[in-house]
Amino acid sequence: MKRIAIGVGENENIIQACHIFKEKHPKTDIILMYNDEDLIKAVLDKKIDGVVRGSLPASNIMKELKEHYPNLSRATYVNGNEFEFLLTPVGIDEGTSVEERFEMTMHCVDFLKKVGKTPKIAILAEGREDDFGRGSEVSNSIKESRKLTKLIQENTEEEVKNYYILIEKAIKDKCNVIIAPNGRVGNIIFRTLVLLNSWPSYGAVTFGIDRTYIDTSRDQSIEGYVRSLILAHDLAKD
Repeated sequence: MKRIAIGVGENENIIQACHIFKEKHPKTDIILMYNDEDLIKAVLDKKIDGVVRGSLPASNIMKELKEHYPNLSRATYVNGNEFEFLLTPVGIDEGTSVEERFEMTMHCVDFLKKVGKTPKIAILAEGREDDFGRGSEVSNSIKESRKLTKLIQENTEEEVKNYYILIEKAIKDKCNVIIAPNGRVGNIIFRTLVLLNSWPSYGAVTFGIDRTYIDTSRDQSIEGYVRSLILAHDLAKD
């Protein structure tokens, strides 16, 4: 029997999601965690097969886990009928350098290959290509997007394209790895697509760790938490 732990905070959608999940997977043991410390212990506990953050705050949990796993990163897994992609960085303090975003990209590529999919990478920036010169922040973002695209091309044979600010074209072209210019932008994209526009998300897959840990928003819907439980269940080792 698989054992999945999930954090319960102020969003009680978690409880209803657990009931729905148990109806589909009655042989899976669900363990409810009500504070950060217990959830962190669950991630490190090899007797627990998978952990979902649920509606507990992320900052303390990620900070503590990074002490055990320094190369920790995460990517939101968005999956609908006409689209499927990993979006990263999504933490507001993540993806601050080209090098960090390169590592995140490689983690996404490795994950997709493990689940039998062919990576197609889209790099984003905070402006169109011809917006260069319209302010230092925009110009720097465009320069970094070019640098990241080149770095990926030099270190992998995967398909990669710089879409600059045109995320709509990246999704239309069915790119399944979307790299935001920084975590703040990535977080806004996530909230706009998933929390506001109800695009289905399985939560964020966590990389750089030898455990199954799915990061989730505190504001997710019942259906969103059910999907996260399903992903944790499917990724957990038998």
